[in-house]
Amino acid sequence: MAGPTTAQRGDSKRVKSKLRLQTKLGLKPKSRPQQKQKSSGSGPPRRGGRRLPSRRTLILSAVAAVLVGGAAVWALYGSDWLRATQVKVGGTEVLTRGEVRDAARVPLGAPLVSVDTDAVAARLRAKLPRIDTVRVERSWPHGISLKVTERRPEALIKQGAKFVEVDAGGVRFATVDKPPRGVPFLAVEPGKANGPTASSLRRFGPDRLRKEAVRVAAELPAAVRKETRTIRVRSYDSITLELTGDREVVWGSGERGAEKARTLTALMKAAHGADHFDVSAPSSPAVSGS
Repeated sequence: MAGPTTAQRGDSKRVKSKLRLQTKLGLKPKSRPQQKQKSSGSGPPRRGGRRLPSRRTLILSAVAAVLVGGAAVWALYGSDWLRATQVKVGGTEVLTRGEVRDAARVPLGAPLVSVDTDAVAARLRAKLPRIDTVRVERSWPHGISLKVTERRPEALIKQGAKFVEVDAGGVRFATVDKPPRGVPFLAVEPGKANGPTASSLRRFGPDRLRKEAVRVAAELPAAVRKETRTIRVRSYDSITLELTGDREVVWGSGERGAEKARTLTALMKAAHGADHFDVSAPSSPAVSGS
């Protein structure tokens, strides 16, 4: 390795001589200035190769976020821009839109965001049993939308001079003065029950038998349904249909309803003059009368 050059040795001697002279004169030798570290640039320190935001930037960002959040809260709750002023109703058939609006009791004038849509739906179902399902939605900026689906009567129960409508689930949801057209009557006869029939009623109860009859009504082909006047229930497995023209269909239980419906449709097409059909065992049906 090469040693110091002649010039370097000379410089070193001069520095040493200067230091000795300063010592004799009582002067404090000046320390050599430290070399400043190179800076990577002005601004805040970096972390992981990324420049960190300054304190001022963080404060300004926080203030801006608070202002934006406050403005949003004021717009939703304090301003007149987003308030419930309209109620739109759709899907009604028997019910009127006014009936639905009155039962919903939407708080008009309240901030739209504060309207409790679940509470509105609960009020509608409680006040109007005819409603099967309801969807309550906010319609920005000023509306509440009520979309209802009404229950459909599958059978009727005569109650004095009025008629009770029963849906496919056996729910008695409305009492009307006039029976709707094309809906059969339902007759459950516990008073006439004796022997096996009485045992069936004790086991299942009138409500269960009523549901079975409504289940039969819901599975009837459209053409047969139009001609069905009464669905008579004597026990769980003794359901009969009374059709126009003094015709009768022995249905049996409510089980295998779709298969029985297909069999009955085929029988009625093949035997136009028959007045008694038995599809209680759909694999081996019977027809009589002429």
